[in-house]
Amino acid sequence: MPAFVGVVKLNSISSSGVFHIGDVFAISPQSVAKTFAGAGSFNTGDGLHIYNYYSNTNTNDADIADENVVANV
Repeated sequence: MPAFVGVVKLNSISSSGVFHIGDVFAISPQSVAKTFAGAGSFNTGDGLHIYNYYSNTNTNDADIADENVVANV
């Protein structure tokens, strides 16, 4: 049965978001990301004292593709 939709205002949508109006059987957004970060990169909070004197992050990746998103299945 079709859905009746009134006025829609869309301000923004993220790169992995879904905007849907009407009938749907399944929605399955897919996203892939790779993050390289050194020691102490994701620390959050008040009054942190982090001492990383020697920190190396290896970003050598010999793969051509790690996770392929071919179709939204």
